[in-house]
Amino acid sequence: MPSNGNKELKAKPIIYHEKQSKQLCALHTLNNLFQKADTFTKIQLDELCLQLTPNSWINPHRSIFGLGNYDVNVVMAALQLMQCDLVWWDKRRKITANDLNSSMGFILNLPSPSKVGNLLFPFKTQHWLAIRLFDSVYYDLDSKLPAPEPIGDVNQLIDHLTKHLKTDGCELFLVNSTKPCTLAVAEQL
Repeated sequence: MPSNGNKELKAKPIIYHEKQSKQLCALHTLNNLFQKADTFTKIQLDELCLQLTPNSWINPHRSIFGLGNYDVNVVMAALQLMQCDLVWWDKRRKITANDLNSSMGFILNLPSPSKVGNLLFPFKTQHWLAIRLFDSVYYDLDSKLPAPEPIGDVNQLIDHLTKHLKTDGCELFLVNSTKPCTLAVAEQL
């Protein structure tokens, strides 16, 4: 059969993607990272908050209104339940492909405008989002996006992360499995 000059179209991977609700971006980030609804629930993350700071009238690890807004301690504790570590990236270092290859995913925490409906407040909050590799392409799984957004290969990911890290208040975390190598590789998507 003669070639028509078109490259073969590769099927787009099926990617689980939770959308933003209330201040639950940390919850959505974790579920998007592990590609499964209810990997974690709001009830589980609230329980982690209580375990981190028991006997506190106002819990410092979440919003005082109970809408979410979980801090890094809750994200770390949740990842430990999944046998993963969260490693903070020192943004003074240049990111290389070697630095990223062993991670099962990435989490960004970045400043986000604070608003309710169309009312914009004069302060910013922090927003969590996950990045994962699917079929040799990294995807931004931000719960504020209508769908997962392709970033590209590892070099495009490095450019993407470097751009974000130049923003004041942005932090990058590498998610690494603590399972034995043979299990970690076999269980990754």
